[in-house]
Amino acid sequence: MRAVVTRRGGLDVTEVEAPTPGSGHVLVKPLACGICGSDLHAAQDMGHFVELNERVGVPGSLDPDRGVVFGHEFCAEIVEHGPDTTKALPVGTRVCSVPTLLTPTGVQAIGYSNDYPGALSELMVLQEMLLLPVPDGLSTEVAALTEPLAVGEHAVAIAGLEGNEVCLVVGCGPVGLAVIGALKARGHGPVIAADFSPRRRHLAELFGADEVVDPAVTSPHTRWADLGVPASPLDRAAQEMFGGSFANAVIFEAVGSPGVLHSIIDGAPPKARIVVVGVCMQEDRIEPFFGVVKELELRFAFAYSAGEFAATLDRLAKGMPGADALVTDVVDLGGTPGAFDRLANPGDMGKVLVRHDAEVVK
Repeated sequence: MRAVVTRRGGLDVTEVEAPTPGSGHVLVKPLACGICGSDLHAAQDMGHFVELNERVGVPGSLDPDRGVVFGHEFCAEIVEHGPDTTKALPVGTRVCSVPTLLTPTGVQAIGYSNDYPGALSELMVLQEMLLLPVPDGLSTEVAALTEPLAVGEHAVAIAGLEGNEVCLVVGCGPVGLAVIGALKARGHGPVIAADFSPRRRHLAELFGADEVVDPAVTSPHTRWADLGVPASPLDRAAQEMFGGSFANAVIFEAVGSPGVLHSIIDGAPPKARIVVVGVCMQEDRIEPFFGVVKELELRFAFAYSAGEFAATLDRLAKGMPGADALVTDVVDLGGTPGAFDRLANPGDMGKVLVRHDAEVVK
């Protein structure tokens, strides 16, 4: 079968052996697959990506020299049931799934495994017990957004919002938009969105942001007092001592580039909660003085639970504002290496999907 194989040095569209479903597995045909920021990081420096995973406690998870088929954001179609399956979902059913597989050698991460291909291939295997049928009426393209949008669902859950917060989302790529969508679906706000890209600011509005800011023109941190958030430690202390009414700030870092977290810590109001959901894979630098004096709180969010994944698919089926506009580019399997090159400098791009029946780049 054809697949996009990544090794040290680049991506190749080539022929590989088709997978065979094992116990509890189903064989599926990927229909649409998103390209994730983590895929870009891994493709740029597979050795460093593997080293980081080993340091975090996932030793031996990936051999950068053997090759890997990315693809963990997908909608697929069942083509065959493996042994020891219930066959509850018939062949031809469109499905999404948490990208995790139970195998004789242990748990494998679909899209980050040397032995089991991800969705940038013509066939892949999934765990039957994790399959979720795609509701009728939900397009394949939007269903494939379930995985990245579930990241926002988890980040908002991690934030522990109580309802009296002003929320700032820094970065309106797919992760930031996922956060905005999850915030608005839960009724939180006001939600301020900041991004340099006009197109991404427009997407933030479609996802429900109450206000968008171009950081090249105005710092998003100049609005705290206007929104009822004490902007300095002295203002906060006075409000607390004299019983004033005020809001709290929650800031989501959804960029994942060096320097962004420090800029947020520098500009955040006192006692703000900062939720880091952008994945920075390089060393970074902060000045703890600002966090100490302002008594800031840092939380880090990664991935999602199975329940949050299912809840996101349900939200999409019911109509999540903006989701249908998130896909800005579609390529076929052969166009994947070029899409990776363009995403190295994404500019105004939203989510790029690989469609196995796509004929042209849109």
